[in-house]
Amino acid sequence: MSNGVVEGAVSSRRIGRSILALLAGFVVNVALSVITDFALQAAGVLPVIGRGTMNDSQCALAAAYRALFSVISSYVVARLAPYRPMEHALVGAGIGMVLATAGAAATWNRGLGPHWYPVALIAVALPSGWAGARLWLAQAR
Repeated sequence: MSNGVVEGAVSSRRIGRSILALLAGFVVNVALSVITDFALQAAGVLPVIGRGTMNDSQCALAAAYRALFSVISSYVVARLAPYRPMEHALVGAGIGMVLATAGAAATWNRGLGPHWYPVALIAVALPSGWAGARLWLAQAR
């Protein structure tokens, strides 16, 4: 085997592991969010989707736990990244920011709650990605 073939195989494996790290972080974030949403809806803390709008207090609660879940999912991405954990976590956070922006655009004038809530989700995406990676890097030392 030539050196180029070995390097190509290693590069392909790294790309695959990078994608898996990002997917794992996404799955963690979505699972935690959905489970928490359903639990809080069942407890009557949040309105059931389609049966009311969230007020400022409910949005603040949702923004807080979603920010925490973003830190946790970024930690997972950094932990599973085959190299450059901070960059991986920030790429994942950037994808989250794009998804939050798309969600804000899709729901902006639908009367689903205060406008500051989707803006807050966009604003905390990158800082929480950085925080999750920093937690992993501090632990890895």
